[in-house]
Formats: sequence, C-alpha cells, structure tokens
Amino acid sequence: MSLTYEICIDSVEGATAAERAGADRVELCAALFEGGLTPTLGTVRAALAAVSTIKVNVIVRPRGGDFIFDEHEVAAMEHDVALVRDAGAHGVVIGALTPGGEVDRPVTERLIAAAGGLPVTFHRAFDMAADPFATLDVLAGLGIDRVLTSGQDVTALEGAPLIAELVKHAGDRIIVMPGGGITDRNVARVAGATGAREIHFAALSEVPSPAVHRNPYPFMGGELRQPEYRRLVTTAAGITSVIRAAR
Repeated sequence: MSLTYEICIDSVEGATAAERAGADRVELCAALFEGGLTPTLGTVRAALAAVSTIKVNVIVRPRGGDFIFDEHEVAAMEHDVALVRDAGAHGVVIGALTPGGEVDRPVTERLIAAAGGLPVTFHRAFDMAADPFATLDVLAGLGIDRVLTSGQDVTALEGAPLIAELVKHAGDRIIVMPGGGITDRNVARVAGATGAREIHFAALSEVPSPAVHRNPYPFMGGELRQPEYRRLVTTAAGITSVIRAAR
C-alpha cells in the first residue's frame, strides 16, 4: 500500500520544497521549537499562493505548553480556524484536552464547526490523553478525520506497538498517522511495524544566516536560547530521502 506523506513546515519555502519533493500534504505551523503554533494569516495566504499540487493544512494552537485552554484562547482558536478556512486552507489541525486527559468535547465541537466541513486533524495533544483507545473512539465519533501520534512515546518508532494497536482499533473510522522523530533511517520500520497509511515528519536542515553584521550580546528569547544566527529550513532533499527510504 502506498503511503501518504505529510511534512511539518514553518515557512512558505517549506511548502514549495515539499511540493518539489513529491509530498502529498504539509502541516503549516509557526514556532516548531514550541511544538507548532498558529502561523500568521499572511504566511497561510502566501503558502497557498506558492503551491498548486500539494494540500496545505494549518495548525491552530495559540501557545505552547499543555492543551487545556481558557475561554479567551478558545475564542481565539475558533476565530483563527474560520480565518484559515476562508483563506483557502485545505484542512485544520487542532487539539484540546480536559485537566483529566480526556478530549475537551465542547471545545473540539466548536472548532470543528468553525472549520465548516474542512478535514480536521487532532494533533499530538492525543499523546497526552489518559486513555488512547477511548480518546480515539471519541475523536472518531466527533467526525475527526485523522489523529497525529507518536504512540504516546518519545518517538513514533518507540511508540510503534501502540500505534499498531490504534490503527487496528480505528479501522476505517479515523486515520492514525504516526509522527515524531521519523527519519530516513527509521521510516520503513515505523511504516512496517504500524501498518499506517499516512506518515508525518519534518525534514529540517541547518543553514547559516545571511547576516554580515552580527551583535553577539543580545538574545531575542529567554534563557533557554537558540543561536540567533542559525536557521532551520525544510529541504526537498531531506523529504525525498525519507520518501525513498519508506519505499
């Protein structure tokens, strides 16, 4: 069975690289260091304008950290889902949990309604759920199209046994898509061990900043700092390497 390849990206350049490499879909995010946050509407529109054969799904997540959202965050997500829908996105990626680790049904239902019929993916909030099988049943019942998961483990390779069980449990009700730590070295093992039909991965490479003038003293973030003059970009070569390894 052929696989569907979804690439996690954080730029328009990432979308065009994924299209050149023959991927099927991208998940457009901002702030991948935070696990992926809602990109700007300008970035969404620019990415959609830059590609023609690849689908662009957009994550809607207002902040890093847990997946328990207050009323203001829920209102913001609802508005953002509607905005990316109206911009022409092909799908949205959401996730919300209760403090007890169950799907926050009212919030999820509001976001599904805001999507207006677009395909909906439940992101790796799933990996923080208390009961993965009950959670999968709830999501399928709500009409969610797919769930992204590392099998509630560090990587999808380590979580492959649970993912395989989830794939069987899901049947044709909902797609279970492995993601997390997938590379050209392990993608074939993940696909073979899980029986999944879709694979989610990033293909980032470090490139130097073009800045000639550099001030080494200030940092634009907190104490957990990344180098200011380093960029991580999605490359077509990196994507192609994983797809070839999977095949």
